[in-house]
Amino acid sequence: MESMLDTGNTAWVLTAAAMVLLMIPGLAFFYGGMVRSKSVLNMLMMVMGAAFVVMILWVLFGYSIAFGTDQGGLIGDPTEFFGLESLMADDPEAGLPAMAFVAFQAMFAALTVGLIAGAVADRTKFGAWLVFGAIWAIIVYFPVAHWVWSAGGWIFEMGVIDFAGGTAVHINAGAAALALAIVIGRRVGWPKTPMKPHNLTLVMLGAGLLWFGWFGFNAGSALAADNAASVVFVNTFAATAAAALAWLVVEKVRDGHATTLGAASGIVAGLVAITPACASVTPIGAIVIGIIAGVLCALAVGWKYKLGYDDSLDVVGVHLVGGLVGTLLIGFLATEAAPTGVNGLFYGGGADQLGKQAIGAFAVLFYSLIVAAIIALIIKAVRGFRVDQDDEVQGIDLAVHAETAYELGDSGGGGAFAGVGHAARNKEVQA
Repeated sequence: MESMLDTGNTAWVLTAAAMVLLMIPGLAFFYGGMVRSKSVLNMLMMVMGAAFVVMILWVLFGYSIAFGTDQGGLIGDPTEFFGLESLMADDPEAGLPAMAFVAFQAMFAALTVGLIAGAVADRTKFGAWLVFGAIWAIIVYFPVAHWVWSAGGWIFEMGVIDFAGGTAVHINAGAAALALAIVIGRRVGWPKTPMKPHNLTLVMLGAGLLWFGWFGFNAGSALAADNAASVVFVNTFAATAAAALAWLVVEKVRDGHATTLGAASGIVAGLVAITPACASVTPIGAIVIGIIAGVLCALAVGWKYKLGYDDSLDVVGVHLVGGLVGTLLIGFLATEAAPTGVNGLFYGGGADQLGKQAIGAFAVLFYSLIVAAIIALIIKAVRGFRVDQDDEVQGIDLAVHAETAYELGDSGGGGAFAGVGHAARNKEVQA
């Protein structure tokens, strides 16, 4: 039988998967730059460690739960593709190899768990975090991915539009982040002690890597090198640029300064918001989504001070709020001229799609919030979830990983030579 494999589409999906993989260290840099220098390595390890664990689970049974044969609209058959061996054979009738899709979706799963880590930076036991990430992936992420993206999943069958993960990734992770921040509690000294980002260069580097990888995240979700992927690509960069500018305007009006941290945060807010809607709106619609997300997310990051939850790196303000913005605005701004072919309220489609979007968004929010809180409470009771106060104050990098990110002084690179140079300069001054 002549193979129907489309090598162009296969190459694009595998490339997109690699781009999403790059988002994981990009996220680690983005988060790592925002914490204090004494906990940057722990932040990198939390993001990367989550990826290690989730990828193994994905191979064993995660993919089966997410995309196996539907079981009552809630999960796929966990044993159907156990270990993925049954998907290795070449199917001559398939345009895209099964393993290409497996690889692409694996990166989504690994990244989503890592997003949660930013909410509990500086104070979380590494082992407890990995246990939480594994359990949350099994009980929350894999089933929700089935609800949203798999034929038979109840959200999918309802007709909710989520092209690349507004519900399954961002609302899901943002809700879990809120639950975890509340259960684990505040950092020592928060909010009175200043806890400024230690390296804004890393933050912007991470944001740039995320933006690059997000084109694989969104355009890759078309699963083909086609017109839909092209429309999604343009909408993704338009919304992101608009959100970054909107965030900077809010900062300038509110605080008098447009900051680097604000620009980086605005980039991520725009990427989050356009993710579910990228195949449903026009480029102008994407700009509108970006502006609204940039403004609302910039305002939402201040909620934690009013409500008293210590979301260290604003996962709730950016991912939960941004995910809700993008998912709900589909109900207003979707147009049949876009690849998904659905009209929202502003294009004569009525409120039906908006209602579906709201049901899908808030169902995922409350499910993830409640289950994440239960998992966290159990881990907290059984083994403890946060490091000792002395270790937190001293620095979690040294206490947990026996390392420091920056070796300064005689033990660091060039330390001895720096001392010689300083002495020489003093002699010159005296002379």
